[in-house]
Amino acid sequence: MHFGVFLEERRRGATEAETFEETLVLVDAAEAWGLHEIWLGEIHFNGNRSVQSAPLALSAFIAARTRRIRVGTAVQVLPLSNPLQLAEQVATVDQLSQGRFDFGIGRSGSARAYDILGIPYGESQARFLEALEVLREAWKGKTFTYEGKFYQFKNATVSPMPRQLPHPPMRMASNSEETFLHVARLGLPIFVGLRDHDIPSLEIHLGSYRKAWKEAGHAGNPDAFLRIPVYLAATETEALEEPKENMTYFFQRHLELVQSGMGRRDTGSATRRQSLADKVGGLTYDEILKTRVAFGTPRRVIERLGEVAEQLGLSGIVAELNPGGLLPLEKMRRTLHFLTHEVMPAFS
Repeated sequence: MHFGVFLEERRRGATEAETFEETLVLVDAAEAWGLHEIWLGEIHFNGNRSVQSAPLALSAFIAARTRRIRVGTAVQVLPLSNPLQLAEQVATVDQLSQGRFDFGIGRSGSARAYDILGIPYGESQARFLEALEVLREAWKGKTFTYEGKFYQFKNATVSPMPRQLPHPPMRMASNSEETFLHVARLGLPIFVGLRDHDIPSLEIHLGSYRKAWKEAGHAGNPDAFLRIPVYLAATETEALEEPKENMTYFFQRHLELVQSGMGRRDTGSATRRQSLADKVGGLTYDEILKTRVAFGTPRRVIERLGEVAEQLGLSGIVAELNPGGLLPLEKMRRTLHFLTHEVMPAFS
């Protein structure tokens, strides 16, 4: 079982400098304690939530600071960048990390960054597909020409080439029912999370993903990584009560994000978005504990993650240490210590 941590949130009250410093404290601990991977987000124009607007630059810095642990994006938003330049940047990080880079990709469920950058969100899926085609072609190491609706390149040859061939492992995030099928047809491993979905609904969608994978004629079985909030403490009471405010705030903020897309024609079905808003807005903390997180003592979290991994057919767990940004560094570090020293060994 792959174990990683997702580091994206800016802790409330921390300066930008302190946020980067705290991220590196957790990176150093993860490297020393045997964690498999650090996963980074891409968040633009929302500094109160995150300072990770340049995940590839941060990935390169982490790779230079470490010797063993892998680093990946979760996820790079393909339609927001020039795909030819992105191919160069990703290959550079892969070279500098000596092949320790994973390229998580997606198109984001939020239209805000698209609006600010002047990119129509309604074009995000089509732009994503073209960008992916350009990346795959660029990493073949040959001069190529591409004529798409959004991107046109003539006689382009990318340098450097990635260290991992044919390219760094790619993994695509999925949220909507259509995207699960889309990821399968593209033949990509998948990232799933517990923001819009609970565990029972993910089980249904991952079943559809695997069926579509086989129908597309892809060989083998696709693997799925789950991004899930994890909180570990010495007692069950601490583990359930200490993160309550953090998780309650997290889903309040997520509800605002869902509602921000309502009334737009380019953000999907209005009925589905309203249904999602009703579901997220009605969540109680007990429901969050039952269907969207893994909180508890090490023994309980081992049981919980084992149950979830079996139910969803997972090959990887990516723990969110501070989803709402309200937890202090020492609590995040404690969870990471329990995760690496007690939980991970149970899955080896």
